[in-house]
Amino acid sequence: MARIKYYYDTESCKYERVKVSTWDIILNALGFLSLSLMLAAGMFIVYNKYFKSPVVAQLEKENEELLFYYDLLKGEMKSASEMLTSLQERDDNVYRVIFEAEPIPSSIRNAGVGGADRYKEIAEKGLERDDILMEAYAKIDKLKKQMYIQTKSYDELIEMASNKAAFYAALPAIQPVSNEELKRLSSGFGYRTDPILKTRKMHLGVDFSAPKGTPIYTTGDGVVSKVHTSFGGYGRYVEIDHGYGYETKYAHMSAFNVKEGQQVKRGECIGYVGNSGKSTAPHCHYEVSKDGKKINPVHFFYKDLNSSEYEEILRLASIENQALGSY
Repeated sequence: MARIKYYYDTESCKYERVKVSTWDIILNALGFLSLSLMLAAGMFIVYNKYFKSPVVAQLEKENEELLFYYDLLKGEMKSASEMLTSLQERDDNVYRVIFEAEPIPSSIRNAGVGGADRYKEIAEKGLERDDILMEAYAKIDKLKKQMYIQTKSYDELIEMASNKAAFYAALPAIQPVSNEELKRLSSGFGYRTDPILKTRKMHLGVDFSAPKGTPIYTTGDGVVSKVHTSFGGYGRYVEIDHGYGYETKYAHMSAFNVKEGQQVKRGECIGYVGNSGKSTAPHCHYEVSKDGKKINPVHFFYKDLNSSEYEEILRLASIENQALGSY
């Protein structure tokens, strides 16, 4: 039962009953409701600030764990990148030096892995921390590309290693005639006196004087590319293609012991010393070419000589004397 309220009327000197209108009731109700809502909102804010709901607490815990493991993953990627860098440096500075191969340019090793649209799908999901995801993906993609390049480099090195034995066998590494006493090298590479013109002229090989009929040996494995006879110049001569850009020529022969297209091994007799062509005495004129350019043959006489013998060969080859043939 509602409590009845009175007030004292000073004019009538009587207590009069308080009359409450409908509007007053509505205003009072609205005021009570507003106060209740304010109190509820305040309690909600305080509760959310100081007391987390189980769902929010679980999500925050999961986020903390994800960030923890992301930091671990980032550390692992850094370690993998450092290890890969070490392999790249060893590849360029050790293995490729051994096999005389050019190092892989850094522009190739560190090239990008795609444009801005590569991670478009992640960006379009609207994730709050899509930046850390895209950063991780970018690092992983770069590592994958660098590892792929490194594996291709190792494939190339394996191939070079397998070919190295064949390369050393093909290299023109001995003297073309037997020269145990080191007395047969009569004229070296460079400017020498032409025996016919009597002027200084570039001598593109070395001359080994020897009696007619002395065996001439191929200085490395290869294929006989030319067997030719002319009445001037080199006279009877043989050319051998050793591969890897190397070719050798043996001139002024008296007779041949090979045919064009024949496979030969280092030390195999290919002909005999003679005096054919523009030659003033029996000898073997020997030339070495690398990629079409004539080079000094004495730089390759290491297979059958010790250090002191090699020094003597260098000394004899450096003497500016008269060549035994004219070309």
